[in-house]
Amino acid sequence: MAEPFLKWAGGKRWLAHSSQLPCPRSFERYIEPFLGGGAIFFHLTPQKAILSDINPELIELYCVMRDSPTELMDLMKRHHKLHNNTYYYSIRNNTPDTRIERAARMLYLNRTCWNGLYRVNLKGVFNVPIGTKSSVVFEHDDFEAIAKLLQDTDIQCCDFEETISKAKAGDFIFIDPPYTVRHNLNGFIKYNEKLFSWDDQIRLKNSVEKAIERGASVTVTNADHDSIKDLYKEICEYHSIARSSILAGRSDRRTRTTEVIFSANI
Repeated sequence: MAEPFLKWAGGKRWLAHSSQLPCPRSFERYIEPFLGGGAIFFHLTPQKAILSDINPELIELYCVMRDSPTELMDLMKRHHKLHNNTYYYSIRNNTPDTRIERAARMLYLNRTCWNGLYRVNLKGVFNVPIGTKSSVVFEHDDFEAIAKLLQDTDIQCCDFEETISKAKAGDFIFIDPPYTVRHNLNGFIKYNEKLFSWDDQIRLKNSVEKAIERGASVTVTNADHDSIKDLYKEICEYHSIARSSILAGRSDRRTRTTEVIFSANI
């Protein structure tokens, strides 16, 4: 087991460290089409994997971590030494030319921005303000170990449908699409439409169904809403999981909520 090096909104560290993840006892290859912080990947440490996401900056960071961990750490140490309010905004407002510098920039911003949130404006420019954390390099950082774990992974920037289409018998797919548990019972579709459209939800369900028919083991997370349950009721087992919501800025506003996990061929 390894620890994710990124903090990601909607990340599944809580699930990785629980006993509630439906997972086959053994599988030949792990597939994750919505990579984010990769909490389940790092928890399972599979020998072979396909990891993908539609976010090109995220995928570039993973590739640099795999291919150039020492150089990436050197740049992170430099960011750590220079970090302050003025430096944060100068880095945020400029995009480097090289892939290693771009990767270090993304990881630096992820570790020092407000709540580890990845958000861009309409022009695709990262615009999250500085947070309260001052550490850029952590004591537990082991980029060499992470790079070793990523060596036999196929890391791709692509749509989820392309990735899921590669799954077959012997594969385990963990699918964690963008969603929020806010408005689980009221206005779910409207609230989530900008994160992940309803058409995408249908497209995802169809991709999952085809993967199940090919014999792949599948686990899907989503919001615990009737519209989502209706999508998957004919093809997957349904599990509702209670957990604390951590998206609120203040801890006293964080409440208990539920999320859903669907599974098949486990």
